[in-house]
Amino acid sequence: MEQTVFSQIANLGFPVVVSIYLLVRMEGKLDELTKSIAELSRTISALKP
Repeated sequence: MEQTVFSQIANLGFPVVVSIYLLVRMEGKLDELTKSIAELSRTISALKP
């Protein structure tokens, strides 16, 4: 019984940890992308006559 519980935690814990890690990394990249898009929009607006 105990081994089954530990096995389930091990099997479910790893994907959860990897998912959280990837989401945290992706959040930073999305913030940078948002800043770049905003800067591009300002630059395009400044170029319009």
